[in-house]
Amino acid sequence: MKLNQLRDNPGARKTRMCVGRGIGCGKGKTSGRGVKGQKARSGVAIKGFEGGQMSLLRRMPKRGFTNFTSKSFAEVNLDDIQEAIDSKKISAAKPIDVATLVEAGIIRRAGDGLRLLGGKNAVKAKLTVVVTGASAGAIAAVEKAGGKVDLLPAKVNKLLKGKLPKRERVAAAAAAKKK
Repeated sequence: MKLNQLRDNPGARKTRMCVGRGIGCGKGKTSGRGVKGQKARSGVAIKGFEGGQMSLLRRMPKRGFTNFTSKSFAEVNLDDIQEAIDSKKISAAKPIDVATLVEAGIIRRAGDGLRLLGGKNAVKAKLTVVVTGASAGAIAAVEKAGGKVDLLPAKVNKLLKGKLPKRERVAAAAAAKKK
């Protein structure tokens, strides 16, 4: 092989389309831009521009906001847990936590934590449930069956890391004033 024999692989370089050089190239006259009008000219970026009229997005009323500090909990009913125990997807002897429920296919993902809700049917098994939050009815039902509910703290929002919630900041400020 010699230097003058080096070539790209076939198809490695695409030949540029000849534009605006007469009808022989197939893209003569309007160069594939269609006919006349604003978009046939250069320097056009329309996307939502309505010729100076107030754009539709700005004319529409806007309501509400997205709360970036809100938490999204995975919720599970006691009925679902009891059903999974009956069908041998979960062992009642081991503590039931988010990982166990995801593995059993009861919930899809953990989110910011797990919230336990009471169900219509009574829990039969003696459970140890590790959750971020639980309703009063759910705690009562689990304890009535001889089990216990361990509550964990929720995940901390990275944007608010190191900051106390507003209620606690106000209480701390009030305590500091009294001293």
